[in-house]
Amino acid sequence: MNTSALVIVAATLFGWGLVSKRLARADLTAPIVFIAVGAALAWVGVVEGPEEPAALTPLLEITLVWVLFSDAARLPMRELRPDVGRYLRLLGVGLPLTVLLGWALAAWFWPGLGLWLALFVGAALAPTDAALGIPVVTNPVVPSRIRQLITVESGLNDGIATPIVMVAIAGAAAAAGLEGDEGAGRALVQLALGVVIGAAVGAAGGWLLRLARRHDLAAEDFTGIAVLALGLLAYAASLAFDGNGFVAAFCGGLAFGACAGRRGPEELVFLEQAGALVSSLVWLAFGAIAVPIMLERVDPLMLLYAALSLTVVRMLPVALSLLGSGLDRRTVLFVGWFGPRGLASLVFALLALESLGPVSDEAVAIVTVTVLVSVLAHGLSAAPLAGRYGRAATAAGPEPGGPVDVIELRPAAAALHRANRMSDETSPGLRD
Repeated sequence: MNTSALVIVAATLFGWGLVSKRLARADLTAPIVFIAVGAALAWVGVVEGPEEPAALTPLLEITLVWVLFSDAARLPMRELRPDVGRYLRLLGVGLPLTVLLGWALAAWFWPGLGLWLALFVGAALAPTDAALGIPVVTNPVVPSRIRQLITVESGLNDGIATPIVMVAIAGAAAAAGLEGDEGAGRALVQLALGVVIGAAVGAAGGWLLRLARRHDLAAEDFTGIAVLALGLLAYAASLAFDGNGFVAAFCGGLAFGACAGRRGPEELVFLEQAGALVSSLVWLAFGAIAVPIMLERVDPLMLLYAALSLTVVRMLPVALSLLGSGLDRRTVLFVGWFGPRGLASLVFALLALESLGPVSDEAVAIVTVTVLVSVLAHGLSAAPLAGRYGRAATAAGPEPGGPVDVIELRPAAAALHRANRMSDETSPGLRD
């Protein structure tokens, strides 16, 4: 990155910090802003978008590691037991069906992709990102158990989809005859190593941090940095033993959350803020690198796939998985629609581009189009549809089972939207 690009990126980050609250009221989200800036940088020639994916590998890997670790660590498994059946339905039935349906549709639309790249498309677009639907999961008129359902699904499905994505990339590389690739079989062994090593590092780290607090050994100002380093340690330790680092980060986060005690979530704040920074940079890189590829290849068939991916491919598996769960049709449709594709999908796309090169261009374009459509469609519909559904749910009476305390996977973003809502309610004249 040259000096001019660095100045623009730094100014964009600072400018977003200055006006983020105001822009969020107009549903102008950080992903939209940073994608636009990245695409503009590539368009004016400040950065050479499609030529620079390899240089972004460290940023992409760190981003995915921290997102997987922090989202997994924030989920208090013991407190999720009352609705565990619904979570298992979405993750154990809905997610696999989404992958299979997306895989089949991609293979049908683009036979030239081959089965591995078609599987990559289906798996990369299966995870949801609740951070792009913050107005939904922070709106108190939406029943708390439904907000919790959407949040927990988002926190776990990216980690579950990661092994499938990595196997698909490895299979596509082997099928293309790329030098140094050992195929999908070796990838499965690496996944198993990642699970064991990541869980061991996360559990040990959580237990040691809990012990250090108990004996007053840990300085509070540094514990956040220690947790950030723990996520990287799980990733790096797995790589050192030829395991899958991303799976290790996810399993490490789950183990850390289980072993760190009640104060564990407090120590994730710094990690979450660091993750927000690198995520913004990834959105910008996405605009600079993937958008130019998309513009060269986009066609009506890709737009049709994007529309089907966000509707039929997502909503039909959700509806099937929630049969007999006690949720009414309106709620099932609401949960099915609010499955925005976000950070995990675009990181997977950029990783495929870095690993496979031009072989993956068409698959990356498909994922890019779908993510862009999702960012706009879900971003613009989140607030109005959440309000409409919430009012209907309130009119229907108290939520079955009573309210619960909703987990926040991205507390900083959630706090911003709560502040916006409170400001709008107290000062109607400030609305755009």
